Amino acid sequence: MLKVIIVAISLLFGTSCQSNTKKTESPVRETQKKKEIVKLSVQELDNYETAYFASGCFWCVEAIFESIKGVKEVVSGYSGGTKKNPKYEQVAAGKTNHAEAVKVYYDPEVISFTALVQVFFGSHDPTTLNSQGPDHGPQYRSIAFYKNENEKKTIESYIKALEENDVYNGRTITTQVIEFEKFYDAEAYHQDYERKNPNNSYIRNVSIPRLNRFKENFTDYLKEDSNH
Repeated sequence: MLKVIIVAISLLFGTSCQSNTKKTESPVRETQKKKEIVKLSVQELDNYETAYFASGCFWCVEAIFESIKGVKEVVSGYSGGTKKNPKYEQVAAGKTNHAEAVKVYYDPEVISFTALVQVFFGSHDPTTLNSQGPDHGPQYRSIAFYKNENEKKTIESYIKALEENDVYNGRTITTQVIEFEKFYDAEAYHQDYERKNPNNSYIRNVSIPRLNRFKENFTDYLKEDSNH
């Protein structure tokens, strides 16, 4: 039976993901530099499963999935549209059908796809159509991608469980359940953006509070160095 997780959603307003984009990184404390994540090679990542989600600004979403045990790497990017090789400026301006999304590499022997779906729904508000917190537009819509029928059934069953338990107090879940087709990596400066830019106003006021709220509700899923 799918586990229903009730999470209070209360994102802060006033700043937005796109208005605070900078290609220069904010200063990072020496202690943070020592905690640089060791990146796996493409060949090593090929040994793991992949899952794809969209739930608002990918800076936030990437950091959330990176904190989960069994997740080996998370890549920020674009998916859900048809335009080839989209650029951030195009996506952020709503000029493509793509949403800001993440590609999650995970070890299925440590964490299941079902658990990742729980993380997805438990870390954002899936009832806000084409928006998440201070970010508005179809590029910030909620999407759960599936690569096969089993994943599709898992997502749909979890949505049904959320609805039957009225987790969102009568509000309609607007999450799109879409067959995965193509994922485009975002520009290099977007990768690990939250970790590299702790002084960015959006990161301080929106991303970090969102990540901390998530951690409070998913303590059993966190990596040891994330559970603090």
